[in-house]
Amino acid sequence: MPIRLEKEEELTQRMLSLGILEKDLEEQFILGSGRGGQKLQKSHSCVYLKHIPSGIEVKCHKERSREMNRFFARRELCDKIEESLLGRKSKKMLLQEKKRKQKKRRERRQKI
Repeated sequence: MPIRLEKEEELTQRMLSLGILEKDLEEQFILGSGRGGQKLQKSHSCVYLKHIPSGIEVKCHKERSREMNRFFARRELCDKIEESLLGRKSKKMLLQEKKRKQKKRRERRQKI
């Protein structure tokens, strides 16, 4: 399932607005692991990205396809840089906080 052009363009615009250039990225492909069978364990589909100026690293292995993982890794890198530079919390962090609060409420109810 390839990525639509609109999404690719949106990601490149987001990267440019944050000051992330392709030449500043160090990209490596790592051998995949986990569930997925022989094809997954033979191919280097896991993507490792490092933004050299900031030192932020991302490792992504959500899909079996390398292209999809490259897209997701760049998106995660944008989230992390946006979080560190602008102080905004990513959707992932907001979800984690929400779950943590829910667990606290449940624990308080059980104590009573």
